[in-house]
Amino acid sequence: MDVRIGVTYTAKEIDLELAEDADPAQLQADVDAAIAGDHLVLWLTDRKGRRVGVPTEKIAYVEIGTSEAARRIGFGG
Repeated sequence: MDVRIGVTYTAKEIDLELAEDADPAQLQADVDAAIAGDHLVLWLTDRKGRRVGVPTEKIAYVEIGTSEAARRIGFGG
């Protein structure tokens, strides 16, 4: 599953590829709780096991979608 997080005051985005078995509903609940003020940092773990922390006060938006590999069509490697 792909996650894209927009950060305030910068044009850059944080792109993460989470494990394929990640639950989109649980991820949305975690983001909602973090933005509601329950947490100061939203922590996510990518598919390689790396932890990424985003200060919740800097989150502009969050996009949750399927991975690029699941959408690829053709013979490219």
